[in-house]
Amino acid sequence: MTITTTQALTLEEFLKLPETKPSLEYINGEIIPKSMPKGRHSRLQGKLCDAINQIAEEPKIAYAFPELRCSFGEHSIIPDVAVFEWKRIPLTVDGQVPDNFELPPDWTIEILSPEQKPNKVIGNILYCLKFGSRLGWFIDPDDLSILVFLPEQQPELFQDKGILPEIDLALTVNQVFSWLKME
Repeated sequence: MTITTTQALTLEEFLKLPETKPSLEYINGEIIPKSMPKGRHSRLQGKLCDAINQIAEEPKIAYAFPELRCSFGEHSIIPDVAVFEWKRIPLTVDGQVPDNFELPPDWTIEILSPEQKPNKVIGNILYCLKFGSRLGWFIDPDDLSILVFLPEQQPELFQDKGILPEIDLALTVNQVFSWLKME
């Protein structure tokens, strides 16, 4: 669903609006509600953030943020997981994480929810790559696959045991989707 307004808002005007539930994204001048995460989506999102941060936070390599608004170019999007290299995390004058991130993540991860349109989600990944992201993952829990995007390369589909490229985190597709089982 797209929210239409009587007059077009600029990105700056959009960013002044109060946050809502569900969150809103600003894409190509349109305000679009982000799908609320459901069970599988939420589980994968949490486990990915945990796995990445367990490896990358303490040595100050990178940090994975869940549902972080990233505003850059003419878009304001909320990747399911936004991973930033440590040195690229903007900090306030007192060294804290700021509320606003006005740059693309180094690695953007999107997890497809049942009501989402795949091309819209992939479009957000491609937009991030256009503005400097170095890696994008499109995770589809229905067919247990991960489509990996790298700048200026053909996307690669990983299924079953394929090892996924990323920071020093050796994950296979099977490991990622095994997190859906909570036995």
